Amino acid sequence: MNGAAAKNAVEAATRIGFIGLGIMGKPMTRNLLRAGYPLVVYNRSRAAMDELAAGGAQTADSPRQVAERSDVVITMLPDSPDVESVIAGTSGNAADSVLAGCRPGTLLIDMSTISPVVARALAKAAGARGAGMLDAPVSGGDVGARQGTLAIMAGGAREDFDRALPILRTLGKTITHVGESGAGQVVKACNQIVVALTIEAVSEALVLGSKAGVDPGVILQVLSGGLAGNKVMEVRGPNFLRHDFTPGFKIALHDKDLGIALAAGHEYGVPLPVTAMVEQMLLALRTRGQGEQDHSALLTLIEEGAQHRIGVPQATQGETQP
Repeated sequence: MNGAAAKNAVEAATRIGFIGLGIMGKPMTRNLLRAGYPLVVYNRSRAAMDELAAGGAQTADSPRQVAERSDVVITMLPDSPDVESVIAGTSGNAADSVLAGCRPGTLLIDMSTISPVVARALAKAAGARGAGMLDAPVSGGDVGARQGTLAIMAGGAREDFDRALPILRTLGKTITHVGESGAGQVVKACNQIVVALTIEAVSEALVLGSKAGVDPGVILQVLSGGLAGNKVMEVRGPNFLRHDFTPGFKIALHDKDLGIALAAGHEYGVPLPVTAMVEQMLLALRTRGQGEQDHSALLTLIEEGAQHRIGVPQATQGETQP
């Protein structure tokens, strides 16, 4: 059997369940389908399941059904309570939970961004049923999810990581085992700090440069070629310049993630003063109804303070910002 045939045989033998078909989950499942994995999906809204069924996925009526029909169950959900409810049935739905349907040898991979404390508790509960569990949050946003280039940081037992690696390689490009259960979520909190603070810094730079009369596109071009170059400008540059805040990663979710980071800071005695400031900026955007916009909309808060919208002719400056 040649290498490609062997790979296909492994994939055919590994039945994957996927729960959570949102901005990130849907393109991730498409990549798994393209790789040849048999796939069963579940989502609270039916439309996303029907769309994937048209592409070859099977559908399930509950998280338990997904687990019963899968060797590996992946979850990609918004927050800790959602993951706890789906996996452990903490919302009074224990009979329909993933743990109710899994069996010894099932591997759970939670790719959501949640509390490290919750991740460790769920891994312990899975272990009590003979199942393995990784916390494997991702970075790269909707673009990385579509292109299969996500950065994946996984916490859990090394043998579970090794088993999951062929699957994770279908979804991501940079895949790292970072430690025991919960470690993946700790590293993701670190990631979200850097991304949020970078978005805020780029926003300040664009508004300052633009109000001083420099083309914002030129600012991005120049900064990208030096020490200030970063992935935020590469991926979200067009969002800033066009004021296109169609969500690739929502403000509300990034605010939630910084809350997790700040809680970790309290737990480990690490002051995070600038993280706290940017979290409050994201909260302000949520409060004024922008929580569903892309996190690059943080730019609008800086623009409001400066009474300047980047790229708008000088004659219109000072008008009420949107």
